[in-house]
Amino acid sequence: MQLIDGKLTSKEVRQEIAAEVEIIKKAGGKIPHLSAILVGHDGGSESYVAGKMKACEEVGFKSSLIRFEDDVTEEVLLNKVQELNEDPDIDGFIVQLPLPKHISEEKVTDSIDPRKDVDGFHPQNLGRMVIGSPAFISATPQGIMELLKRYEIETSGKHCVVIGRSNIVGRPMSILLSQKGYPGDATVTVCHSRTKNLKEICLSADIIVAAIGSPEFLKAEMVKEGAVVIDVGTTRVEAPDTKRGWRLKGDVKFDEVAPKCSYITPVPGGVGPMTITSLILNTLKSAKKEIYK
Repeated sequence: MQLIDGKLTSKEVRQEIAAEVEIIKKAGGKIPHLSAILVGHDGGSESYVAGKMKACEEVGFKSSLIRFEDDVTEEVLLNKVQELNEDPDIDGFIVQLPLPKHISEEKVTDSIDPRKDVDGFHPQNLGRMVIGSPAFISATPQGIMELLKRYEIETSGKHCVVIGRSNIVGRPMSILLSQKGYPGDATVTVCHSRTKNLKEICLSADIIVAAIGSPEFLKAEMVKEGAVVIDVGTTRVEAPDTKRGWRLKGDVKFDEVAPKCSYITPVPGGVGPMTITSLILNTLKSAKKEIYK
């Protein structure tokens, strides 16, 4: 069993990005600028955004954080999104989800300029990805694809089971893994809460991507010997014995699944670090006008 070290890979990718930013600086070019909108004070969202801002600093990007309280109106938020759309200094920006219930996440996402949608959530970017055109790809799926590539994990002709059908992870993963080229060319089955015979389907998988948001859902009895397991889950579970009072659990029961795997990602330290790094990579692509010429 080999551990897929997302922390180490993320560090390598960030070093590559930082080196490229240094070249841009020396040439007198524009330094990439990532902005984030954060509504409210959700603990998870605060942590994610802080990680993104720290990553920007690490690679030499400019970054800015715009905060609103929970009671901000949808109109005010949409106006701010439009302001960022029109700001020539902002190369990419994100609106951290989830949003308060009185604000339509769909409306906010749709209002982001696709050319600055470094989260890859806009329908235009999703559509472009589906047909294989250049697009900003959701950070988590892009991070997973980068891990598969850097660990030289064979995907061609393999049976990949994606557990979860969200527009952020499950569906994009199924499309990317089935597309022509490497990493891709896989035969993909998408499973979800209504799937029958899930255990049998998983047992036929060469690669399993667990993205269902249910702690330790994937057990050893569902995984065949030598499978590759990618754990996307990051659920906070109570842990009174820890300083924070909680710990992160993945969708995979790691201790019992890992011995059966050829490769597996841990939680934390697997897919998570690559998600933020992919966002930074998308921002660099935006600054260089690589996706939308």
